[in-house]
Amino acid sequence: MPDHAFTACVLQVVPELDTGGVEQTVVDVSEAIIAAGGRSIVVSKGGRLQARLEKGGATVINLPVHSKNPFVQGRMYAALRRIIRVERVDIVHVRSRAPALASIAAARAEKIRSVATYHGIYNAKSALKRWYNSQMTRADLTIANSDYTRDHILAAYPGVAPEKVVSIPRGVDLKRFDPEGFDVRRVMKLEAAWGLPHAGDPGAPETRIRFLLAARLTRWKGQALIVEAAAKLRASGCEDFVILLAGDDQGRSGYSAELKAAIAAHSLEDHVRLVGHCADMPTAYQLCHYALAPSLEPEAFGRTAVEPQAMLRPPLASKHGATVETVVPGETGWLVTPGDADAWAEAMRAAMQLDPEARFAMGLAGRARVKDLFSLEVMCARTLDVYRQLLM
Repeated sequence: MPDHAFTACVLQVVPELDTGGVEQTVVDVSEAIIAAGGRSIVVSKGGRLQARLEKGGATVINLPVHSKNPFVQGRMYAALRRIIRVERVDIVHVRSRAPALASIAAARAEKIRSVATYHGIYNAKSALKRWYNSQMTRADLTIANSDYTRDHILAAYPGVAPEKVVSIPRGVDLKRFDPEGFDVRRVMKLEAAWGLPHAGDPGAPETRIRFLLAARLTRWKGQALIVEAAAKLRASGCEDFVILLAGDDQGRSGYSAELKAAIAAHSLEDHVRLVGHCADMPTAYQLCHYALAPSLEPEAFGRTAVEPQAMLRPPLASKHGATVETVVPGETGWLVTPGDADAWAEAMRAAMQLDPEARFAMGLAGRARVKDLFSLEVMCARTLDVYRQLLM
C-alpha cells in the first residue's frame, strides 16, 4: 500500500443529505476515504445527495438522526452502537449538533475515536442551549471549517484545549468547478430554463451584467437586501443588469411570497428573477459575470463566495465572518457592509463598470488563491490526516 493509503472505516453522521455546504463536504470526504482505500458509511435522514454517495461506493443508512427529540436520540445511540459493532467502524465523524450527543457517546461506549466538525456558528442564549452546543466539543478532536469558526469555539468554550480544535477550510472541487471544461450546450440549456438570451446569440445578444445569488431562500441569506439594492440601482438610472436568485425555499413559502411581492412592487421583473433550485452550479456561475453572497449574519465559511472564484467569477460578499478570509477586496472580489442596501448597490455598480480585462484578471487571481488555500484536495488530505492522527 502507498504511504498515503487509508484502510479504516469512517462513519459520518449528518442530519440530511440535501444541497448545502455540510452535505457536500460529507460527499467529498466520503469519496476521499474510498479513493484512499478506506470504507465510508453515512448515517442520515437522506436527501438529494444520497444517490451520489451510494454511486461513489459509500454505504448510506437512513435513520432519523436529524431529530432533536431526546427519546429519538436515545434510540439513535443504541442504533449507532450496533452499526459500529457490525460494520467494524474505526472513527465516528459527526457533523451537526442534533446527533452529536448520541454519536460521540456511542463512539466512546464502543471504545473508538470521534471527530466533530463545526460547520456553523452556534449562538447560545440560555444555559441549556449552551450545553446543547457544547456537545460538539466533546469529541476527541474538533474540526472548525474556518479560522473564524475556530476562534468562536475557543472563545465560547475556554475549557477546550486549543490543540483539540483544528481549522480545515471547506474545499472546492477544481475539476468540477473548471472554467475551461464547461459545456456550452449546458450553458444554453440553463439560459433557456431561466429565460435568458444566450450571450453569443448574434440575433439578440445578451448585454446585461449578470449577478448570481445562489443560496436557499431564507432571510439571513440576504435576498431581500439585494432586491432593495436592485431597486436603488434602477432608481439611479442603472438598467443594464439582471440578478438571478437560485435556490428553493425549503418550505419557507412566506419569504418566497415576500420576495415576489417586493420584485413586483419595484417593477423589477426584468431585473430580478427567482429561478429555483440549481443542481449544476459550475454552469450557473459560467453564465454569469459576478456572484453575490450578501448574508446578513456571519458565514462560518461561505462556499458561495469561494466556488465562483474557482470559475473566474469575482464575488461580492458581506464583510464579516469567514468571507474576510476567502475574499481579498480589490484583488479577488469585493467585501461589502452587511445589511446596507446603499453599499450593495454601489458595489454592484462598481462591478458593472469594471472593464472585461480587469474583471478577467480579478477572476484569475481568485482561482489561483482558491487553488492554493481552498481546494478539495487540501481539505480531504488534511481531514484524512486527522483520522490517521486519531488512530495512532
